[in-house]
Amino acid sequence: MPFICQTERQKDYNLIPSSCPIVIDNGASYFRIGWAGESEPRIIFRNIVQRPRHKITGETVTVVGDHDPALLRYFDCTRSGPRSAFDNDVVFQFEIMEYILDFAFDRLGADRSPIDHPILITECPCTPVHSRCKMAELLFETYGVPSIAFGVAAAFSYKFNQKLGICDEDGIAICSGFNTSHVIPFINGEPFYEACCRTNVGGYHVTNYLKQLLSLKYPHHMARLTWEKVEDLKMEHCYIAPDYVSEVRLFQKGTKEAEEKTKCWQLPWTPAPVEEPPSEEEIARKAALKERQGQRLREMAEAKRSSKINELENELKGLEFLVHQLRDVNGNDVQSFLAETGYVSKQEIEAAIAKVTQSLRKFKGEQDEFEEKPDISNAEKYTLLDIPDNMLTPDQIKEKKRQLFLKTTSEGRQKAKQKRFEEELEREKRNKEDEQRRLENPELYMEQLRVKYRDLSEKVDQRKRLKANGNGTDNNTSGGVGRGERLNALQKERMRLLTTAAFDRGKGEDTFGMKDEDWQLYKKMSKDNDDEDEGPNEDETELARVASKLRELDPTFFPNSAASSSGTEPPRIRPLTKEDFQILIGVERFRCPEILFHPNLIGIEQAGLDEMVGVSIQRLKSRSQSLVENKNLTSSILINGGSSLFPGMSERLEAGIRMIRPCGTPIRIVRASDAVLDAWRGASSFASTRHFTRQVFNMTDYYEKGENWLRGYQLKYTY
Repeated sequence: MPFICQTERQKDYNLIPSSCPIVIDNGASYFRIGWAGESEPRIIFRNIVQRPRHKITGETVTVVGDHDPALLRYFDCTRSGPRSAFDNDVVFQFEIMEYILDFAFDRLGADRSPIDHPILITECPCTPVHSRCKMAELLFETYGVPSIAFGVAAAFSYKFNQKLGICDEDGIAICSGFNTSHVIPFINGEPFYEACCRTNVGGYHVTNYLKQLLSLKYPHHMARLTWEKVEDLKMEHCYIAPDYVSEVRLFQKGTKEAEEKTKCWQLPWTPAPVEEPPSEEEIARKAALKERQGQRLREMAEAKRSSKINELENELKGLEFLVHQLRDVNGNDVQSFLAETGYVSKQEIEAAIAKVTQSLRKFKGEQDEFEEKPDISNAEKYTLLDIPDNMLTPDQIKEKKRQLFLKTTSEGRQKAKQKRFEEELEREKRNKEDEQRRLENPELYMEQLRVKYRDLSEKVDQRKRLKANGNGTDNNTSGGVGRGERLNALQKERMRLLTTAAFDRGKGEDTFGMKDEDWQLYKKMSKDNDDEDEGPNEDETELARVASKLRELDPTFFPNSAASSSGTEPPRIRPLTKEDFQILIGVERFRCPEILFHPNLIGIEQAGLDEMVGVSIQRLKSRSQSLVENKNLTSSILINGGSSLFPGMSERLEAGIRMIRPCGTPIRIVRASDAVLDAWRGASSFASTRHFTRQVFNMTDYYEKGENWLRGYQLKYTY
């Protein structure tokens, strides 16, 4: 199957003899494979699988471990995320495990032929027999492996460091891995699994906790906080606090020491370009361009006006010629002549002439803006208004009503027109006075405008509060705003009428609504409208006018909430600065690794690393008292695993173990020479000895003895 990977394929597979075992460190985080006897594994990659489809061809590819982001952009990864074969350090997805083994053997240089090398593969302590059987079945039946041996990674690491003289024959191994953490006691160089202790907390949970905290702290940078980047931040900045409580108080006080311990991750940021004021040449150029554009628009408007005047003059000449022809037409031929011209009567032609003449005078500028055409007197225009109805026929009564409606409408329009004219005159007068006061003393004028704006704004705000909370006359003893306080006096009266009307008739059956007079109550309730439906009052109109004037005179003026609610100006946005693209890691540096000692911080009610040592020693004493006599296991405590690389791990473990051990007990904590690769190196060293060949089981043993034999299988590390 096709693979996407940057790992080079080994070329010396056929040169290695078949008796040389293949060593596999099958960790939950990384997969390491190499040859026995060597000091470094040949292939190392992330123990995850992803199977995306090509965006064009639809072909499915297998992505194992680390991939090239530039190449993976051509594939659709939305439906297939990274998947692991492990569940708390136990292999349970063997389909994914098969993809990983295919990739590992392919990168090692093996062909599709059976793998003819013995295999030593690591596992976690006390692995379920079902998982071990499935792994043996996969290696035997799929790859044709001649023989297999299973060993614990922490035991190989301890034996390798024992050979280097770092730890003693009797001691304790603390392995904090990706998904789990184990504590294994060693007696006479052999692990005592009956007393081991395990917690389902590891490096994965630390990274996930750090990612959650940073995502809550910087939600607008969540796209930058990828798993890989948070993993790098964890390994670069996190540490174990000697005393968690005192460290938290240090950051709560915000001392200088806390500021020094806070690390900053600067995201890519490009400053906004600084706008320089335009030069005099640029201003002159824009003014000349604007003048040319205005001149062109004026020429276009003048040409359009001349064209319209010519059109109206031609139309007027045609209408006058039509009237002149109509005078020479006999009385009997008038209707036929008018039918040909499209007009009904001579009056209609004269009305059209008057309309065209008025339009022509308007375009020529000869008509005054407020000039009114002399109207016919009401007595001549509305002839039926003064005649009593008893002297009119039914048709004349209808015509009289129509004339009355037309007269009322005409008078209303005239009054509205006169009112608008007066308001316009008043507005112009007020603007002239404001302009005169501004020219006389600009500073005083601006100050008066600001004071007026502030007073009007407070008045409008107070009116809105009263409208929302009522008139404030009732005493509110509950401390909140109730329904009664939100109603004005008129609304309260109508609610009182509505709630008490049904009981005004006395006790007994509710008969409200059976009589017609009962419904007069609703008429009384709907007489007056609430002020909620009213438009903006005079104060709000004046406030909008003053705000507009201030914006016109003062570019730095920005209206408050009262003014901006009625305006359309959007709120101003603060430009982003360099500090907005910084991620500060302070208390998160020690808060996230603290879950290794207090898993309850993330909701896991299990023991921490220091408590696990005490639990393991107690189990060892209860299981075999004779083995631990005259043995001090705490004098040689080896810590390994990826999560043991945090600074301060040894000091914190020593302080925690000293709290649970008897006073004066010697405690020595040492770190593995290489906390990540010592497990593979110890397995490689073990597989290169003859002692390894006597502890493997082949395919014949697997088919003959089966699962029950694997249940009791346990590797001996001392030789």
